[in-house]
Amino acid sequence: MKRLGMVLVWSLLAGGPVASWAAETCITQSQMKDAERDALAQAAAAMATKIQANDAAGVKAATIAEYQKDFSGMADVVAATAPKLNGAQIEVDQIYVLDASSLSKTAAGANPDAQFFCNLNQTAKSAEFAIPQLPPGRYGFAMVTMKDATPWRLSFLLRQEPAQASGQAQWLLAGFYPRALTAGGHEGLWYWEQARALAAEKQAWNAWLYYQEAQALLLPVNFVSSTNLDKLQTELTAAIPPAISGGLSADTPLVVKGAEGSEFRFTAMALDDSLHADKPDVAVHIKVEELGDAAAARKRNVDAATALVAAHPELRGVFHGVWVFADAPGQSPYGTEVAMSEIK
Repeated sequence: MKRLGMVLVWSLLAGGPVASWAAETCITQSQMKDAERDALAQAAAAMATKIQANDAAGVKAATIAEYQKDFSGMADVVAATAPKLNGAQIEVDQIYVLDASSLSKTAAGANPDAQFFCNLNQTAKSAEFAIPQLPPGRYGFAMVTMKDATPWRLSFLLRQEPAQASGQAQWLLAGFYPRALTAGGHEGLWYWEQARALAAEKQAWNAWLYYQEAQALLLPVNFVSSTNLDKLQTELTAAIPPAISGGLSADTPLVVKGAEGSEFRFTAMALDDSLHADKPDVAVHIKVEELGDAAAARKRNVDAATALVAAHPELRGVFHGVWVFADAPGQSPYGTEVAMSEIK
């Protein structure tokens, strides 16, 4: 899928349920010694430079050993990200040291969950890292802005390990999280402001989609939260349309009736800005048993878009069209873009 699948994440972090958390140590950049702050910032800037140059070999050489063994996924991420960074200036914005050296594996031999509380400059503001199944070690987290007409943020999870030859500690890549900072020419704060306005106008679906986009643009990675964005999360939660209050997934789809009694099961919805500069599309997934031939698959997607807009006509006002991706077991999604002008 275009927008829903755009975020490329490659890391040592395994998914799974979050168990009890053990608070570890966070050191902000203002609390670091000069040598450590410089070393971490330089490692992040060097990694950004390699990715910008599409230097997969260089990235691999600076990656933890566990992930050098199977590097194909990371090479794909680097190749997909590099073209978006052409000519951009590299600026290291924020760095943290996350010390999880005292963590121990669970009785079952699994990696534990870790939580880091970071007070920012001795103020009431804070950042929190909640990382599931983190192997013990000393980590760094760095956010690098790639400044350009279409800016990107590259976030890195780095692990500190001794170099084999020199014996000097070095920061190696353990997680990479690239995200665009704009969508459709607008930053996250713009989407937040628009979402509030749409919510005030009782446009529940538009508001919810814009809140999602604001969060996607403003949040560097999914395992970080901050007091600055707590309000956004609260507003997003409050804006969830009642029809999907129990969640939106393959197990809890939004069922929309179409013409002639047909039903469409929508399993995901988000904003997509990949094709149009003036207005984004709304991108959706539908669950189907089989795709069928191309003509039948396209017709079903067009019918699904038509049914969605008929059920929620407010979508016409802020979106260029609808991307529909049909998901069938064992097959690649079949995607169709339908402009609002084509939906009768």
